[in-house]
Amino acid sequence: MQLSILLTYSLPAVVLLPLLAVTPNSSRWARAQIATGLAAALALISWLLLITTGAPQSSLGWFNPSILNVTMLVLISFIAWIVLNYAKTNFESDGDNQRFLRWFLLTVCAVMVTVASNHLLVFWLGWVAISLSMHQLLMFYPNRNRAALAAHKKFIFARLAELCLAVAFGLLYSQHSTFLITEILHEVSNAPLNAVHQVAAFLIALAALIKCAQLPLHGWLIQVVESPTPVSALMHAGVINMGGFLLLLFAPLFGLALAAQWLVLIVAGLTTVIAALVMMTRISIKVRLAWSTTAQMGLMLVECALGLYELAFLHLLAHSCYKAYAFLNSGNAVDEAMQKQFLAVPLPNLQGWVLAGTISLGLLLGLKWAVGLPAPLSPWLLIGFAMMFTLAIRFSQLQTLSWLKSLLMCIALLASYYLLKTSVALMLPVVEHSYSVAADLWISGLFLSLLVLNFLLQYRADRLAVKKLFIALNAGFYLDEWSSRITLKLWAISLPKNAVQTRLSLLGEK
Repeated sequence: MQLSILLTYSLPAVVLLPLLAVTPNSSRWARAQIATGLAAALALISWLLLITTGAPQSSLGWFNPSILNVTMLVLISFIAWIVLNYAKTNFESDGDNQRFLRWFLLTVCAVMVTVASNHLLVFWLGWVAISLSMHQLLMFYPNRNRAALAAHKKFIFARLAELCLAVAFGLLYSQHSTFLITEILHEVSNAPLNAVHQVAAFLIALAALIKCAQLPLHGWLIQVVESPTPVSALMHAGVINMGGFLLLLFAPLFGLALAAQWLVLIVAGLTTVIAALVMMTRISIKVRLAWSTTAQMGLMLVECALGLYELAFLHLLAHSCYKAYAFLNSGNAVDEAMQKQFLAVPLPNLQGWVLAGTISLGLLLGLKWAVGLPAPLSPWLLIGFAMMFTLAIRFSQLQTLSWLKSLLMCIALLASYYLLKTSVALMLPVVEHSYSVAADLWISGLFLSLLVLNFLLQYRADRLAVKKLFIALNAGFYLDEWSSRITLKLWAISLPKNAVQTRLSLLGEK
């Protein structure tokens, strides 16, 4: 009872604290830092109490006190506090910093409302508010053509995702006569799905794919690097993963809808491979990070489609923290990347590949003997490939790292992966999700193709076929160009003139 009373007051406080600094005031930045810091601390206290005492048996009105929702509140408030501290210095000499702060805080508040909501209508309104407020941040420099085009495309795609979500929520309400998400999911878990549920799950999966910038609707995410670095950090660390949160929240419904799962497996699976390969062809640090986000979001959605919800949640948390750091540290990353260009990585010889493969296979078999390797097997295959590739490169570089240290590194990797995955699984509710051999084989084939193509791009780049592949990947298979053409045909926009265009037009008038 005491926990329920505490959460009744703490969750609304966490959500509303960022709004305290929205009103005009000379000490706005300081208040914003204090408000987001308090929100992060209060969310963390609530999370610790949930972990130690267990979640309440019922929802708290429009707020959902589950581990998933409260953990997301901790993540969002922490990311907001970190990015805000960076942005204060970043915008210190910017005369329009108050506008940035206002829309930044409104975006954070909209994300918090969405992740804390237990009401379909409130969730949808928060989802819409995230996009509208984020649009103002993406257009912070409205005279940049690429930023304007990216924001325009995102605006259209966001409306499509919102339409899918609105129809899905309307269908769920028509079947259950309640707006409370927990009640709908409870009824879904205790009865077979009908055709209406299948359609709703398919639309929810489609909304998640659009939100996570999956191919071919990915171009806007690559181009929004034109926006200020704090905006990119917030987008990649706290907003883009809302599609993954959507599938995690509706896992009891999504886990029983085969059509929705295969939609995600095909689209997100292909996106993961293509985006990871395209990233290797890019030079710009922020563009590489953007392609990395697209690939990582695809992998997270694939994990949901395979029923690995605990792994997807762990992936979401780790990716958010990493991407916030990567974008805020992108200036230093340029120097690091330039230094790496002068370090040639030799091709591992056959002996190195055999040795690395033997060690990786032996470790996986040892883990299977010790604790078992639960299905699906494709994630374990990916880990095995990663260990083999890493060890083969280390052996070829003749580093001082001994074989014993290499072995300990791989053991630590497997142990940490298994322990973290198991720990997160204990926190999340058990969701029914049937194992599909076909899905496992499909994803395993994609992972194998990623390994082979990655090897060819790194060590066989002089071959004609690989050169053609490199050119196609560098162009992103022209998917974004086609997407932009169709978008502008359906809804044209007058792009702003940059300084050069303005100067030329003035000369022309003379």
